[in-house]
Amino acid sequence: MKKLFFVLIAAFFYSMSAFAAVNLNTATKEELESLKGVGPAKAQAILDYRQKNGSFKTVDDLNNVPGFGDKTLAKLRSEISVSGKTTVAAPVAAPAKATPAAKVDKSKLTDKPAKEPKVVPAPAPAPTAAAPVAAPAKPEDSAKAAKKAAAEERKAAKAAKKAADAAAAPAAK
Repeated sequence: MKKLFFVLIAAFFYSMSAFAAVNLNTATKEELESLKGVGPAKAQAILDYRQKNGSFKTVDDLNNVPGFGDKTLAKLRSEISVSGKTTVAAPVAAPAKATPAAKVDKSKLTDKPAKEPKVVPAPAPAPTAAAPVAAPAKPEDSAKAAKKAAAEERKAAKAAKKAADAAAAPAAK
């Protein structure tokens, strides 16, 4: 059982080194700048060293780059490698600042109930004068006249409803 435990621990540490974020031999300047403590100048120094001396053999070769020492290397060791693929996580956006809540004027707060709006009755629709219907001369004329009278009545009713709705709208506000 102990052997299995140690094998699992060893596999874990090996896998962690395999998932280092930035490969010193293939990383671009922007990828190098994504490392904590590496700015544009240090990233350029790594690229210049790599161009002049070839690829890094070990992570410890970073000590040979101007501007890097043991402390910086110790901070970066878990994030860098000399083999494998460079996998830089997308930068995490800073959370947006919360806007301050609107201030409430406490002097205007009361325990009194709100006033109820006044209810104004809608005005009665104006009476419409019905057009006198002349006696039709033919049966077809009486059907046309009846349709015409019905259309006029519908039109008058629609106008009356519209006027009532218009009068009720300001009262609702």
